[in-house]
Amino acid sequence: MLETVAIVAVVLAIAIAAVLILAAAKPDSFTVRRSALMQAPAERIFPLVNNFQQWASWSPWENRDPAMKRSFSGPESGKGAAYAWDGNRNVGSGRMEILDASSPSKIVIKLDFIKPFEGHNTAEFAFVPERDSSATNVIWVMQGPSPFMSKVMQVFMNFDAMIGRDFEAGLASLKKLTEK
Repeated sequence: MLETVAIVAVVLAIAIAAVLILAAAKPDSFTVRRSALMQAPAERIFPLVNNFQQWASWSPWENRDPAMKRSFSGPESGKGAAYAWDGNRNVGSGRMEILDASSPSKIVIKLDFIKPFEGHNTAEFAFVPERDSSATNVIWVMQGPSPFMSKVMQVFMNFDAMIGRDFEAGLASLKKLTEK
């Protein structure tokens, strides 16, 4: 019996060591990037991202908790506009603030997640007009540091795929909304 316990303990120690080594090898930061071509001018798309109150019409997270508490502060749109949320485990809680809004080409957002995991990231939307058409390529990027616990989670989860699915859904909704 003691021999079996020792074998299990050694196997468990090796498994834990392997996870920690794999986590240590992960990069110190992450980037998630998705884009979508929209048959609409940037001037039509930009206001829907630049005003957090408009996010309810396209954001992939807005309908995951019908009871989510939302608060807006600062100007209605542009630099200084802020949005805080507190919801169930599907949306967590956090705050976003627009740091830069260069109409109609770029929006930079400071993203602070509080629950379920603390995180401090930056999101950027770029609106790139397509040559010889009224179409716009909308590029959504989120980047931030990967603390060690995040790296451990990344051993088991693909953050790019997980967050990227939400970005793809949000861009598809934004596309549908602006191409009407």
